[in-house]
Amino acid sequence: MTQDLFDPFAPMPEEPAKPGNLPEFSVSDLSSALKRTVEDAFSFVRVRGEISGFKRASSGHMYLALKDDQAVLDGVCWRGQASKLGIAPEDGMEVIVTGRLTTFPGRSKYQIVIETMEVAGEGALLKLLEERKKKLAAEGLFDADRKKPIPFLPDVIGIVTSPTGAVIRDIMHRLRERFPRRVLLWPVLVQGTGAAEQVAQAVRGFNDLLPYGNIPRPDVLIVARGGGSLEDLWAFNEEIIARAVAESDIPVISAVGHETDTTLIDFVSDLRAPTPTGAAEKAVPVRLDLIGQVEEDGLRLTQAVRRLGVEKRTALESLARGLGDPRRMLEERSQTLDNWADRLPRAAGSVLQQARARLNEAGARLVSPREQLSEKRGRLENAGLRLDGAIKSAIQMQKARLDQAAAGLRPANARRDIARDRKQIGDLAGRMQAAVKNILNRETEGLARYDRLLESYSYRNVLKRGFAVVRGVDEGLIGRASDLIAGQGYILEMQDGRADVTAGASSSSSGTPGPVSAQSVSAQSGSDDPASAPAATVAPKSAAKPKPARKKDPVPKDDDRQGSLL
Repeated sequence: MTQDLFDPFAPMPEEPAKPGNLPEFSVSDLSSALKRTVEDAFSFVRVRGEISGFKRASSGHMYLALKDDQAVLDGVCWRGQASKLGIAPEDGMEVIVTGRLTTFPGRSKYQIVIETMEVAGEGALLKLLEERKKKLAAEGLFDADRKKPIPFLPDVIGIVTSPTGAVIRDIMHRLRERFPRRVLLWPVLVQGTGAAEQVAQAVRGFNDLLPYGNIPRPDVLIVARGGGSLEDLWAFNEEIIARAVAESDIPVISAVGHETDTTLIDFVSDLRAPTPTGAAEKAVPVRLDLIGQVEEDGLRLTQAVRRLGVEKRTALESLARGLGDPRRMLEERSQTLDNWADRLPRAAGSVLQQARARLNEAGARLVSPREQLSEKRGRLENAGLRLDGAIKSAIQMQKARLDQAAAGLRPANARRDIARDRKQIGDLAGRMQAAVKNILNRETEGLARYDRLLESYSYRNVLKRGFAVVRGVDEGLIGRASDLIAGQGYILEMQDGRADVTAGASSSSSGTPGPVSAQSVSAQSGSDDPASAPAATVAPKSAAKPKPARKKDPVPKDDDRQGSLL
């Protein structure tokens, strides 16, 4: 209900009802009481819900919300606990968290501080695994055409597994039995927090090795782990491992769990082994089998070469029987050669006579160079005569055009154009002078404002309020009483001028001059006894009337409100 202050007949406002005996709380007090009540009643709770709105801050803290079909509970996991969760939270994941309830007074809401987190049952894990499989399959990471062949006999084998488990011993034992090869082990965690990141880093690290570096680059990789539950093998279902294996240039053999266990790495790897021992069997062949096969192939090759030699010899003998006597064939070819040697000199003389006749005929058809030069000279003279005539004609034509253009020029039009241009130049000059004047006025006003601002910051305004500046004989500033020396001369700068003063003797019984305490300087002493004040000689530089001493207000030490004295 409002009242018009200018209407004398307006109704008066109703008086507010007087409060009863209810206590009055401030917002902070009420928020603190609620916080204590909630934390005391729910100091440790276990909550099941679906993750929604998950966000990891740059500080490492995680923020999320747990929801079901009827309510939503905000949650936070601090950085120290987030690294110990063991799982990577995602939106839509159903989890069971433990922690304590608390309130956030800044936003009038309650939340749970998460200490542990686990997936709510195996069914949720399988659902999450199926969603990841669909996602990666849609990206083409499971396609068979992108899988690389495993080398038949690798020189170096890279193994990614735990160095302390039975997996590495089984693999090494089987490699020694079948075909000993050089092995490089990259030790990693195969379970728990950080296992997925370490495995992915190991795969990428092997791929980053140079082919001919100090550490040889493996020809094939084996990612292995022993059997376990779905939760134990969950690290190999992480998306970071699947993408690292898919991006590997080195063929990868996955051997995670037993034959019945299936993880995401089995779908993206180039070859899946049922067990770590089976991975070693797929990586190298049996050396004894290869030796037997080589011996068998060598025996077959020897028999084949022997049989081929017999066949070639038989064929050569058959061809030799069909050939004639070589001596007779050479005799016939020698006779033919002698015949051609007799005919060659006569044929050469005939060829030379024919060439000489063709040369004489061609020389008779050639024209004398003098005749050619005389003809070209005549053509050049005729061209020069035509050029002179063309130049004269062009000059006459241009002269006629210039005479015609000169006849068309009018002095009156030129004067009018000059007057118009001179007027425009005058207008532009006036506008330029006005603009320069305005700029100078603005700059002058700005300088005046800065001068006033600088004057307001000057320490001389502080001197007007009764303060003084103490300087040494070298014009250096004295900021502390402990810097004063007995018997030393100083300069006091005040509002109306400067005065020379001498510090009094030290309170010490010794006659040696030294630092003067605050009690030995009359300007800093609080004593009311004139006899106890040290003597100071004051020689004012300017004749000024003495002013009554004014009690100074105490100023805090190192007060910056006076501005700089420099």
